[in-house]
Amino acid sequence: MRRLLPFLLLALLWSGAAGAGGVKPEEMLDDPVLEERARILGKQLRCLQCQNQSIDDSDAPLAADLRRLVRERLVAGDTDEEVKAFLVARYGEFILLRPPVRPATWLLWAGPFVVLILGGVAVGLYMRRRSARGEPEIGDLSPEERARLERLLAEDTRPAG
Repeated sequence: MRRLLPFLLLALLWSGAAGAGGVKPEEMLDDPVLEERARILGKQLRCLQCQNQSIDDSDAPLAADLRRLVRERLVAGDTDEEVKAFLVARYGEFILLRPPVRPATWLLWAGPFVVLILGGVAVGLYMRRRSARGEPEIGDLSPEERARLERLLAEDTRPAG
């Protein structure tokens, strides 16, 4: 156990550092209702520097600036939609982690499903052609091949020694 202790301490410190990003206590609002709204909005907005994280989860300086801006707008009395509209007007729809569904974004929303369907069709065609060519399946072993396989498996399972 003593040998393991330094590794456990290092893992504990490392896990604390990994979760260090995101909203800092000094950024939080005193009003719990406004803070909750800010946190919900922060999870819907993309960090423009990290691009695959919300501003609520990112520790990038730009994300901290955006979190402050969101909180300032909420304190000023903006609704959630007004805050998002302000940020979209300033940074474009890219700031939204979930862009709205409309003709300009149909490919973005449908793309993964199209790729999945095309992949399924490709696999189906491959399997159909493979079976039409008469390539042997794993279960299509002759009695001699099956006996040899069983001998090899029996030899392989003997204990080493």
